[in-house]
Amino acid sequence: MNTLVIVLIAAVVLVCAYAFYGRWVAKTWGINPNAQTPAVKYNDGKDYVPTNGWTVFSHQFSSIAGAGPVTGAIQAAAFGWLPVLLWVLIGGVFFGAITDFGALYASVKNDGKSMGMLIEKYIGKLGRKLFLLFCWLFCGIVIAAFADMVAGTFNAYTTVDGVTSLADAATTNGAAGMVSIMFMLFAVVFGLIQKKFNFSGWKEAVLGIVFIVLSFAVGMKFPLIFDKATWSYITF
Repeated sequence: MNTLVIVLIAAVVLVCAYAFYGRWVAKTWGINPNAQTPAVKYNDGKDYVPTNGWTVFSHQFSSIAGAGPVTGAIQAAAFGWLPVLLWVLIGGVFFGAITDFGALYASVKNDGKSMGMLIEKYIGKLGRKLFLLFCWLFCGIVIAAFADMVAGTFNAYTTVDGVTSLADAATTNGAAGMVSIMFMLFAVVFGLIQKKFNFSGWKEAVLGIVFIVLSFAVGMKFPLIFDKATWSYITF
């Protein structure tokens, strides 16, 4: 099957799920789109800050996506593209999206409290402690797995028969690592500039594009040629 057809099918499924299933969930839960959120109600400029909807969406999107673009390809290579595509669509709609949506809505309905605080409120302190312990252990495992995966991607060396040498893609891998680091640095700079000068709209978009181009320019000019162990320390 043509790759473009697969992408279009996936896009149609996700858009329909958002338009119909998402609307049904919102109606079933009695969500009021005009209700005042904790960010507006308790606006203190620090913990509670009203934010543009697209900015909130971007943060949530990047959080839930995680290493999906990387692990998805690995899973497809192992099990075939069809099972993974079905899992992305079915799992994304009925497991991933609804879970995140429920967690966010529960937080908004309870003055912006975290999940741990909500569990303590409705279940008790022991439940909160057990949940936080699980989160700590789970996050440690996930971070370690992601760090190992990223370190392997940025690794500039290869070992054959016990002999370590520069890989053919050493420069490309090193450039990818540097670009990723520049993304993080420019993200901080972008946030500071946005907060100081209150950029929005096209100005915000232009600044973001400039920083993306600069990230690639710096990364390609100054690739970081490190082995996997070094990258593991950096990423973890």
